[in-house]
Amino acid sequence: MAMQEELNNFTRNEVWSLVERPNQNVIGTKWVFRNKQDEHGVVTRNKARLVAQGFTQVEGLDFGETYAPVARLDFCHPSQLQAVQMDVKSAFLNGPIQELVYVEQPPGFEDPKKPNHVYKLHKALYGLKQAPRAWYECLKEFLLKNGFEIGKADSTLFTRKFDNDLFVCQIYVDDIIFGSTNKAFCDEFSRIMTKRFEMSMMGELKFFL
Repeated sequence: MAMQEELNNFTRNEVWSLVERPNQNVIGTKWVFRNKQDEHGVVTRNKARLVAQGFTQVEGLDFGETYAPVARLDFCHPSQLQAVQMDVKSAFLNGPIQELVYVEQPPGFEDPKKPNHVYKLHKALYGLKQAPRAWYECLKEFLLKNGFEIGKADSTLFTRKFDNDLFVCQIYVDDIIFGSTNKAFCDEFSRIMTKRFEMSMMGELKFFL
């Protein structure tokens, strides 16, 4: 069920399309399974993720510039604002890629009528070297369009000011931490994010690894 849920995310996000095998590098795929736990170590969800075997990518052919947005977590002070964490479901699947990338069909889910076909990627896949960059560019464009300003010293920090109130959003690869001196702005941010991306709210930040 977890594997099928992951592939359903691919369909919703229009991640790829099945095509004939090209005469170029085709990246392998594999399934990765893990249990998601809360701060008490209790399993809250079983997850299956289809991952590209990025170690087989060829630089200059199916990937170019790579980086991962990693925040400095001197984020906030409890007396000033409450930190809230949200999770973008399969975040990397939202990031369009510029390179021409092909991957093998998911193990166990090959098309019986087209077993030799491969998938041409339109969006990033976990494991691809350019996946964190593609997701960051997608999120950055969305936030800037909605009136946020990017930090001059930290490109993972986004802020928005409302008179005397401040909203702060911090990106750590595919995790988002945010807070405001006015709770209404947190509610508004949650609304616009949920409208654009498939989200799950994780409530007040209690621990962050």
